[in-house]
Amino acid sequence: MSRLRRRLFIVAGTVALSGTLVVATANAVVVKRTDDQVTDDPDTLPHAQVAIVPGSWVLPDGRLGAVVQQRVDAAVALYRAGTVDKVLVSGDNRTHAYNEPDAMRDAVLGAGVPPDDVFTDYAGRSTWHTMRRARDVFRVESAVVVTQDFHVARAVDLGRAAGMEVRGLAVGDANRLRVSAREVLARVRGFGEATLRPDVLLGPEIPITGDGRASWAKP
Repeated sequence: MSRLRRRLFIVAGTVALSGTLVVATANAVVVKRTDDQVTDDPDTLPHAQVAIVPGSWVLPDGRLGAVVQQRVDAAVALYRAGTVDKVLVSGDNRTHAYNEPDAMRDAVLGAGVPPDDVFTDYAGRSTWHTMRRARDVFRVESAVVVTQDFHVARAVDLGRAAGMEVRGLAVGDANRLRVSAREVLARVRGFGEATLRPDVLLGPEIPITGDGRASWAKP
């Protein structure tokens, strides 16, 4: 092996090792500092103002995908149990053809939650956007974020970074290797967001203590 190739090999190895250390450290920190704030037992959760439901894929006909259906079902159960007073659904609505929040809201309403207790956030384009807007637009102080176990640590960490008292309810499982591997990388970005707290699109305040219908988009 020539001297140049040997140097290139060392540099490449150093870069790869550094990247691995960054990923491992970010994941360890996010999981460690949220470990005692996450549960899969809803009966152990303290009372909170709201259940925050992050968006996920909805079908073209408006039906919820399996992932977000699990989240909605668990949030409704928290509401019925009196663990939370409101439900905030937050998702992607960047085009007219795709609307996660309205589909989620309709599912919550269909489960019997009163309209004035259901809030919609149409700019929840990422977990950080959802959490930062929950605090700064909806003025949430305490929340239970309801999401799958592979996502819940990052969601809680970002919620706390946004300034809320957040607990996490883990639903479903992380048996899908592709999703779990993607979350490992997403935690690196989440760690950076929790540290730097970048600005997000905000807007007029719609306090969570008010009427949820004030947050609904007009037909």
